[in-house]
Amino acid sequence: MEFLTNDKLTIVGAAGMIGSNMAQTAIMMHLTPNLCLYDPYAPGLEGVAEELFHCGFEGMNITFTSDIKEALTGAKYVVSSGGAARKAGMTREDLLKGNAAIAEEFGKNVKAYCPDVKHVVVIFNPADITGLITLLYSGLKPSQVTTLAACVVNFPSISASPPTKSKIAVPTAVMVNRWLYMPLPPRWTVNRYLISSVPLP
Repeated sequence: MEFLTNDKLTIVGAAGMIGSNMAQTAIMMHLTPNLCLYDPYAPGLEGVAEELFHCGFEGMNITFTSDIKEALTGAKYVVSSGGAARKAGMTREDLLKGNAAIAEEFGKNVKAYCPDVKHVVVIFNPADITGLITLLYSGLKPSQVTTLAACVVNFPSISASPPTKSKIAVPTAVMVNRWLYMPLPPRWTVNRYLISSVPLP
């Protein structure tokens, strides 16, 4: 099986529905053979790992841990869905209170355990704010942090060509590339506050 890279990819929040699906998608897209799953909820994490082992994906080195230091050490790419879910009756502000603290801790962990990371994707809500908080505490450059907020762009259809310059409210510089599946045409560059159709190398 041919992979896009051999670099370590860590999925944070891998025991959850989104995290576990991201892990399987990363494998199916042949992003890297070196996949690390992290979640503080060890029983759920072990279940996700066992399901992936039973799929028999060829050439994969799947590891899992509930130790954040072990998960992030050596990681070159990190995708985090490790925030709390929005519960019934919660406002965006209610959700922000808890998830802002999670994003701060996540940013500090990135800085401490994988300062040489190439790219971090934050997809727990409210993603525009949690991504910015992660950026501030991680010490990374804006071009190294992506949030799910980059996908809030209305195209007539995915198959249609998007406008060359569309304004989007994303506080961090973002890049959607072929190593992460998002509902945008593949290999399109999303830069700060605009979308352009420049193919990625």
